[in-house]
Amino acid sequence: MTLDERYINGLVLIGLLALPLWALATDEPFTITLVTRAVILALAAVGLNLILGIGGMVSFGHAVFFGIGGYAMGILAYHAQTYTALDLGFFETDGTNSMPVIWLVAMIMSAIVAFFIGLLSLRTSGVYFIMITLAFGQMFFYFAISWAQYGGEDGLSIYVRNGFPGLNTLVPIQFFGICFALLCIVLFLFSRLQSSPFGLALNAARQTNARVETVGLNPMHLKLLAFVISGAITGLAGALFADLNRFVSPTMFSWQLSGELIVLIIIGGVGRLMGPVIGACVFVALEHFLGELTEFWHVYLGIILLCIVLFGRGGLIGLLTGKEGAHV
Repeated sequence: MTLDERYINGLVLIGLLALPLWALATDEPFTITLVTRAVILALAAVGLNLILGIGGMVSFGHAVFFGIGGYAMGILAYHAQTYTALDLGFFETDGTNSMPVIWLVAMIMSAIVAFFIGLLSLRTSGVYFIMITLAFGQMFFYFAISWAQYGGEDGLSIYVRNGFPGLNTLVPIQFFGICFALLCIVLFLFSRLQSSPFGLALNAARQTNARVETVGLNPMHLKLLAFVISGAITGLAGALFADLNRFVSPTMFSWQLSGELIVLIIIGGVGRLMGPVIGACVFVALEHFLGELTEFWHVYLGIILLCIVLFGRGGLIGLLTGKEGAHV
């Protein structure tokens, strides 16, 4: 028996919304935080899925943008809570605790870095593209470790969660609502991009550049634009993740995190709208429930991933719909 993918997508969103509401009714705030973590990781993976699922670009350094978003939040909030000025040379600010402003800064900074990384990385392809994105990730990771002004390898703690107009973000259900709304917006953007002329051209470039060039389009420009949009979305997720934990550290730049984002997409289904969401939910559930039993819970994650790669190339959604996903 197979199910329609739109039916699955609807059930996933309903379930993702219903679980925190149930936790609120039963006074289980930790469950709300757990689901919020899954939503934020899903948001980051949706950003990566844009270039991986549609463009066929396997980035092993996408945690760069996640970390930039996190540090954008951490630095702005740190200066706001310590009442010290942030001097950028050409501009000076006292920082801010406003979430919308922090999100905007995180997305702009991530997009700018993504532009320059993409400009260099997209000159290569295949394993060389993977390795150069990994190299950029390691560069930012070790830079963050040596950045003593903002905690170095110990990271940076933020004492109070940043604010959103009209809401108390310290209340778990309200912060979840913000993250869930942003995820829905980004999923809508992804679906529109996937079916748009831009998405179709990007998919064609994934298969062969010559096909795109024959209609007068530049594959490099298409991939670079997708890379920038992807970086901005992942940067937004990084800012939310840092706000969730009220802590930012160099691990947000680690290659392990980049690998985890790829794993989330593979579990759910490469190129699928809800693939990253399902993958994030499975990952967080395994981390929480199996992590209580053994510190080697990654073994079970590896077994699941191995079975999906061997027998379910379309991920969990592909198994349910009977259709394979994108071939990268």
